[in-house]
Amino acid sequence: MSDSTTKLRYFFLVERNNFRYTQYEVNNVPKYEEIANVLRERIRSKEYPPNSFLPNQITLVEEFGASRMTIKKAINILAMEGLVYSQRGAGTKILDHPFIEKDTSPANEYEGLSHQMKRRQRSLTSQIIQFDVEFPNPFIQEKLMIGAEQPVYNIHRLRILDNEPYILEHTFMPVHLVPGLKKEHLLSSIYDYLHQDLNLHFAGAYRAISADKSTHFDQEYLNCSEIDPVLDVQQVVYLKDGQPIEYSSSRNRFDVRNYSLLDVRSN
Repeated sequence: MSDSTTKLRYFFLVERNNFRYTQYEVNNVPKYEEIANVLRERIRSKEYPPNSFLPNQITLVEEFGASRMTIKKAINILAMEGLVYSQRGAGTKILDHPFIEKDTSPANEYEGLSHQMKRRQRSLTSQIIQFDVEFPNPFIQEKLMIGAEQPVYNIHRLRILDNEPYILEHTFMPVHLVPGLKKEHLLSSIYDYLHQDLNLHFAGAYRAISADKSTHFDQEYLNCSEIDPVLDVQQVVYLKDGQPIEYSSSRNRFDVRNYSLLDVRSN
C-alpha cells in the first residue's frame, strides 16, 4: 500500500498515556492530510497545549506508521495554518495565539475551499444563487484581461459549512478557458473540475483583504445584522501562462472566519 495515499481502510495502534487503542482512517484521503487532522484536533483540544512541542518526527513516524516525508507534509499543513512553528534543531512548537477559536485559513492558500474543508473533515455544501453566461463589463474585462465580446460565467454561491452559512462567493470566469462548466460542478467543486477534467493548474493568485459594511445581500444569506462588518476577500487567480482564470469576491462574517499569514524569518 502506498504511504502517501490511503486507498483501503486501514488502522494503526496508538499507545499514549498508558492506553492502547486502534484508530481507523478514511478511504481515499492522502495520509499526510489524515495525520494533520489528528494533530490539529489535539492542538484544538489542548491535548498539545500552547507553547508545548509536538512529539518528535521519529515518535510520529512510529505512531502513524508513516514515512518522515509524510509526517513533514502533515506538519507543513499545520504551519501554513499558523498553528505550529518548526525550526531546525529546536522542534515544532505549538503557537499561542487567539486565532484558533475561529476558522482560520492561510492567506496565501488558493487551492479552494472544498479542498481545504475536505482536509479538515468538515461538511461543505453549496447553494447556487446565480449561474449565468454574459458579456463582461469594463471592470471584469480588466481583471480577467479579456475583451468586451468574450463571455464569462457569472456565479453567485453561498457556501454552507456544517449546515451553517459560511461564505458568500461571487465569481467570474472566462467561458473559453472553462468550457462545459455545469451546475453539478458548482454544487461540488469548481477547482476539482479545472484540475482533474480540464487539466488546468494555477501559478498563483493576487488577493486583497479588507473590512466592509454588510450589504442587504450579506444580511440575507449570511444571517448577519445591519451593523455587522464583513471581511471582503477579492482575488485574481492566474494560470501558469499568466492568464487570469478567475476574479472573485468572497464575503465572510467577521465572527466566523479569519485569515492568517505566518511570517518566519530565518536567522
